[in-house]
Amino acid sequence: MVANDSMPNDSSRLKNIFRAFRARNYRLFFTGQSISLIGTWMQQTALSWLVYHITGSPLLLGALGFASQVPSFIVAPFAGVVVDRCNRHRVLLATQSLAMLQASVLAFLVLTEAVTVWQILCLSLFLGTVNAFDMPARQSFVVQMVDEKKLLGNAIALNSSMVHIARMIGPPIAGAVIATAGEGVCFLINALSYVAVIACLLLMRVVPSAPAARAAHVLSSLKEGFVYAFGFVPIRAIILLLAFTSLMGMPYAVLMPIYAKDIFHGDSHTLGLLMGATGLGALVGAIFLASRKNAAGLGRWMVIASSALGGGIMAFSHSTAFPLSFLLLLVTGFGMMVLLTSSNTILQTIVDEGKRGRVMSLYTMAFMGTVPFGSLLQGSLASKIGAQNTLLVGGICCILGSVLFARQLPLLREMVRPIYAKMGITRDS
Repeated sequence: MVANDSMPNDSSRLKNIFRAFRARNYRLFFTGQSISLIGTWMQQTALSWLVYHITGSPLLLGALGFASQVPSFIVAPFAGVVVDRCNRHRVLLATQSLAMLQASVLAFLVLTEAVTVWQILCLSLFLGTVNAFDMPARQSFVVQMVDEKKLLGNAIALNSSMVHIARMIGPPIAGAVIATAGEGVCFLINALSYVAVIACLLLMRVVPSAPAARAAHVLSSLKEGFVYAFGFVPIRAIILLLAFTSLMGMPYAVLMPIYAKDIFHGDSHTLGLLMGATGLGALVGAIFLASRKNAAGLGRWMVIASSALGGGIMAFSHSTAFPLSFLLLLVTGFGMMVLLTSSNTILQTIVDEGKRGRVMSLYTMAFMGTVPFGSLLQGSLASKIGAQNTLLVGGICCILGSVLFARQLPLLREMVRPIYAKMGITRDS
């Protein structure tokens, strides 16, 4: 009797986690992106290893992170206007095609042994510009894919699980490929992986949403988006927490080659395992969020997650035992994923549809746009005070940001509650 009673419950939980798969377009998107993102993480791991192998410079590792993500800070707000005005499906087809081109050029340069650091930085800057358009388009397109508004939170959580499953799988594969065939093969695999996501996008049956009415000037639309986002306290608080955490905490990843090579005395396999640990922790967080019924209660989880992120980084910073460090990166990955996905879900739930692209571009700007400045800062600090002390400072700052957000949480709940009540969202945990 016990076994028979538990089986339906387990089946029900599994269906609850994957309920966004009821939408055909979302199933296609998830399949294509799952393949492509493994290649993306392979490229990212191989790229940082290649730069550190060539130069041995923490500063240039920071410069690599800066070049790949600074366009999100500069271009993303304008990209949001484009996303609100244009067909998001076509924008995604364009961005994925350009990303495939970038990976192909990088593979050619490395395989022909013609690559230089300045070429890597320029190609990273190009891909960062493409991603500045891709991220708000992809985030905004989720609403069109899932059909039912109540599936939105689940789809966003599954998106995050997809990213972090790839983050768990891609780096270890990259470590093995680098050791046996070299970095160039990783870039080639990434270029080929884009075929999957482009094919799935082409197979979708998309009903275009009505684009936002065009303002007299792009700057007018841009200003409207800023005024809307920063004039509504919950959106402003979430964006500011993300920006601060991304500046001080997220760039820890650019220093991972130093830990792999100089602190743990390992090789590319060690780097892959460290990056994979973060992905595994993030996957656990994504599954947890996907099992939730709605967005109620996520503000509290943002506080917990940012504290876990900061605490994990602080403890990892001076750990010299690899097994302990692996576990601490699991905690860090969990905190990072829950923070990003919870904030994304809340924003997408409370935002006006006509301003969705612009708000999600600000999310991209806060999440990715501040990371390059943090990467440059951490790379510079690491060359002066060491990687361990640099990560310790970053972790402490994340904890402070969590405390400040927690103090605002009661007010934010009061302001969001009427929106949730109108949508029929109630607390589920």
